[in-house]
Amino acid sequence: MPPFVQGLILGFAISVQLGPALFTLLQTSIHRGLKSGLFLAGGIFLSDLSIVILAYLGALQVINQKNNYLIAGIIGGFILILFGLFTFLRKVHIDENNNVVELKVPGPITYILKGYFLNVMNPFVWFFWITAMVVSANFGEDKHAVVLFFIGTMGAIVSSDMFKVFIADKLKRYLKPQLLIRVNHIVGILLMISGVYLLIRVFLRF
Repeated sequence: MPPFVQGLILGFAISVQLGPALFTLLQTSIHRGLKSGLFLAGGIFLSDLSIVILAYLGALQVINQKNNYLIAGIIGGFILILFGLFTFLRKVHIDENNNVVELKVPGPITYILKGYFLNVMNPFVWFFWITAMVVSANFGEDKHAVVLFFIGTMGAIVSSDMFKVFIADKLKRYLKPQLLIRVNHIVGILLMISGVYLLIRVFLRF
């Protein structure tokens, strides 16, 4: 099977799994719209790209060390919990016509940074790319094949994230303001659960 196709399969396989980045991506797209969701997806892509570069340079061995894994897991877990708490408590302002009013919409940089740190502080994302690096080792010294493999993997992930953003944005017009509030609450709870789960997994491994 060509390296690019192998990368596509791996990328689409990971893109359908539930996780904090997916929860936040859908919530942002529904609550803030298409552009905000795309900027968040861009931040997630940049974090994946950073990790792939570090993986290629062999730096992922550092995160795999026991003490570093514990520190990264604790920080990542608390960040997810804080993101979840903030999302849960976020207020939805409604005007007299029962329409959502955005008092202050964060700029693109805010969403890019949010997507970047939300993704990069999750140790499980790092270990996914460690697995991908192991798979790419099957290509031996063929750097061209390795590049095609990772282009396929990242291409599948970013295209699927963009598809999720478009779908969520289309659903927004059918959601009433009260339902948007529930979406914030559900995503907030899921993020906090993800953070607690990450902390438990980290301490169990340690």
